Amino acid sequence: MGFFSKLKERLGKTQNKLVHEIKRIVSRSARLTADSAEELEVALLSADFGMSMTTQIIAATKKAYETKGKGDFDFIQVAADEVEKALQKGDHTLLDQGDDLTVVSMVGVNGTGKTTTCAKLAHQLKAKGLSVGMAACDTFRAAAIDQLKVWSERLNVPLTAGDYGADPAAVAHDAVSSALSCKAHYMLIDTAGRLHTKHNLMKELQKVHRVMGKRLENAPHETLLVLDATTGMNALNQAREFNKAVPLTGLVITKLDGTSKAGMVVAIQNELKIPVKFIGVGEQPDDLQPFVAREFARAIFGLEQ
Repeated sequence: MGFFSKLKERLGKTQNKLVHEIKRIVSRSARLTADSAEELEVALLSADFGMSMTTQIIAATKKAYETKGKGDFDFIQVAADEVEKALQKGDHTLLDQGDDLTVVSMVGVNGTGKTTTCAKLAHQLKAKGLSVGMAACDTFRAAAIDQLKVWSERLNVPLTAGDYGADPAAVAHDAVSSALSCKAHYMLIDTAGRLHTKHNLMKELQKVHRVMGKRLENAPHETLLVLDATTGMNALNQAREFNKAVPLTGLVITKLDGTSKAGMVVAIQNELKIPVKFIGVGEQPDDLQPFVAREFARAIFGLEQ
């Protein structure tokens, strides 16, 4: 099964509810009335597309209806096109500094899948023939260090780790130094999960990034916020606060197969202008894939490629 087919299947919870509701509304009336437009708005908001994107889709719908009329008008196609346009903005590719080391910091709240994402990304980079290392900078959760050690052995990827309770900034510093000495292409930093509302923990994250920056200019070069899609629009609040503390360069959306509110991907990028770089739709290493706007936009509305 290709990734688009898998994506379409795994977005089934969002797709089934959303598409069913859209078809019910548009098939009931030969005209796009104020009432049907309002119902369509509710359907999109229920899938967590956010008010801005929803308003944009409804406006495009009205324009298309006025231009083409009911006979040639397809709401789902118009909506997918609008979502695709919104998601295409920004650079969705992972930064590659060529012969120089690229440091990638994974940040986010507890339970979003940062450690697993770190390992999956290492697997993908290694499969491309790139040398990669990982760093266990979540020193507050012993299980996180052990989990990354297991992945390190399974993937045969070097791991920099300290003891439980060690200073995460010191571990990050050592990891960058090790990657530089080995002339690695990438160093992936697994940071501790922290609530975006805890000021002291966000300060600590800033320290980790500052220390890396002193060891290697501009490190981390990528700061990826890992978001759990099942949290819906609460993820938008997380993104806002993390972006204030450590400027984000991209988003990784995990657990898209477990939510009926996958529209939050569109809402977050549309508001914060932070590109989605990877999406996760399952537990296997290959279930984390680079984000492609067209594929996502069409899969969420049940359309073919």
